[in-house]
Amino acid sequence: MFENLSERLERSFKILKGEGKITEVNVAETLKDVRKALLDADVNYKVAKTFTDTVKEKALGQDVLTSVRPSQLMVKIVHDELTALMGGDAVELELKGRPSVILMSGLQGSGKTTMSGKLALMLKSKKNRRPLLAACDVYRPAAIDQLTVLGEQIDVPVYKEEGNKNPIEIAQNAIREAKAKNYDVVIVDTAGRLAVDEQMMQEIAAIKEAVTPDQILFVVDAMTGQDAVNTAKEFNDRLDFNGVVLTKLDGDTRGGAALSIRTVVSKPIMFVGTGEKLEALDVFHPSRMADRILGMGDIVSLVEKAQEQFDEEEAKKLTKKLARNQFDFNDFLTQIAQIKKMGNIKDLMGMIPGVGKQIKDLDIDDNAFKSVEAIIYSMTPYERSHPDAINGSRRQRIAKGSGTNIQEVNRLLKQFEQTRKMMKNVANMPMGKMGMPKFKK
Repeated sequence: MFENLSERLERSFKILKGEGKITEVNVAETLKDVRKALLDADVNYKVAKTFTDTVKEKALGQDVLTSVRPSQLMVKIVHDELTALMGGDAVELELKGRPSVILMSGLQGSGKTTMSGKLALMLKSKKNRRPLLAACDVYRPAAIDQLTVLGEQIDVPVYKEEGNKNPIEIAQNAIREAKAKNYDVVIVDTAGRLAVDEQMMQEIAAIKEAVTPDQILFVVDAMTGQDAVNTAKEFNDRLDFNGVVLTKLDGDTRGGAALSIRTVVSKPIMFVGTGEKLEALDVFHPSRMADRILGMGDIVSLVEKAQEQFDEEEAKKLTKKLARNQFDFNDFLTQIAQIKKMGNIKDLMGMIPGVGKQIKDLDIDDNAFKSVEAIIYSMTPYERSHPDAINGSRRQRIAKGSGTNIQEVNRLLKQFEQTRKMMKNVANMPMGKMGMPKFKK
């Protein structure tokens, strides 16, 4: 995501390195390269031109402090303008009805049905809401079955009417069902088409009229670039939607849709899909996305993802075990499970400042933990609880049982011991240094 744009912008800023001040000549050269980078990223031409004109105006009006290099100042200005371009602040869903109704719109293949499931899970797990999914896509083969399977995976009920081909009736009956059974949010999954057509627009406009939704979300595949922006404009002209959901932002997208859509349709990007897992849905933060585009990482989002998996009581128990050098392979498995729940490994590493560029060409498999887990699961319960008891013969048995070799088992045991020592030292540091209590052994 945005890798090519990030590289091009970095090269553009290098033009100003070594310069003593920002002048109309060197800033023009830099911004010419920036504009090319934005156009290559499939950003709308008018948006790219307005953006670089604004950056130039602000750059020439600034005095460069002796402690700040011109390239650093330019990065800051570009960061601020990228943030403004993408909307400035994150936008929350406004759900006031009882039940609140969210109408999902978009073309077929944009990921609308999957996004309905992801949104239901987010509302249930993070907002303590009781969502009901309404299966109103009566045209696409297996669309209702797909939504039903998603509902079962996240334990959210799905309202459907077998044989009924009237999506307006189904949506209205779903709302009655929600009122009767005290569900406080109804997410209406509507039909999409392979292209915008009048019949589709009339139908979804009729559903809107019938159910008066609190929020209308337009779901669009970020990999379609400028086509996504053009489609968003047509939908917005008819539906006047509240916000955009960008899917497949973890794919090979150049970023043009994310950077253009806010300006073209004057509606915020509210959520982004960052993976195939149902948990892979994030609130869109323009400032954090600007950080990532400019190679600054996104520590805030990384910490938030970690906190979602954080259990305070378990953390206290773990800290005590670390201080007493009792950290074992059962604890190690728990930590691996929590990391895997946080999302795509490469995407997570890219949130660390300076790391994204280093790993851009690396193929980091999400199954990287599989061999480690296989080795640990091949241990007996006693061995997992007592790592020091794993001798040579046990190592050979574990290697055979896990389908690995003795070298891999030895490497894991060595890495585990090093990790345990490091974590013990951290746990034993005084509160003043690490902000955590020192437990007595």
